[in-house]
Amino acid sequence: MLLVFDVGNTNMVLGAYKGKELISSFRLGTDKAKTSDEYGVIIRQLFEYENLSLNNVRDVIISSVVPEVMHSLENFSMKFCNKEPIIIGPGVKTGINIKYENPQQVGADRIVNAVAGFEKYGGPLILIDFGTATTFCAVSSKGEYLGGAISPGIKISSEALFQRASKLHKVEIAKPRGVIGKNTTWAMQSGIVFGYAGLVDNIVKMMIKELGEEDVKVVATGGLATLICAETSTVSIVDKFLTLEGLRIIYERNNG
Repeated sequence: MLLVFDVGNTNMVLGAYKGKELISSFRLGTDKAKTSDEYGVIIRQLFEYENLSLNNVRDVIISSVVPEVMHSLENFSMKFCNKEPIIIGPGVKTGINIKYENPQQVGADRIVNAVAGFEKYGGPLILIDFGTATTFCAVSSKGEYLGGAISPGIKISSEALFQRASKLHKVEIAKPRGVIGKNTTWAMQSGIVFGYAGLVDNIVKMMIKELGEEDVKVVATGGLATLICAETSTVSIVDKFLTLEGLRIIYERNNG
């Protein structure tokens, strides 16, 4: 069994693979203060709930944009799985030619998504990841990572609105009944959901024009991808486990 970690600023998603099959996945809050033992206890309990065992983990691979949690996760891997983890970074074969001005500035999650997206759907390709930040990445028909755009994530923007506007309360991020809100909750949901859908469509259209290639596929992933992309006109595919798939693919490329 292969254990994969996609560590974001807000959440980390774990996946357990048997061969190419994702047999289980879990979502945890990213906590920089947690020790390797605390992660070990939590992950062991999650595994036991799914009738899985950490004793059957043969390898661990981690993609992280949060350096502060890496010490704990590396120690967790060695103590609870008896494996030194593979960390996405320099020296790891991805199969993607990065055309960024400084390749080291590209987040590991963006590279992993590019690997999975090109492997599964081919290119040219635009990848959107709804995480703490909303990222847009362009991949050429040759499998080159060209760059992209980064905007504040939906939850970050929403929290700023709740905190800075005294009379606006916190609302669930959910699809409203229509654009013209008949109460404050409805109006805020309309602005958040339809506003972000418009942001997505505009950036995607501009990126497609700049790419100058035919038949550009647009793939989205991340926790709020399904909600937002249902209101867009440009996103053709929502792939919930794109990043986990990318980690599995990279693992295979580095281990025959």
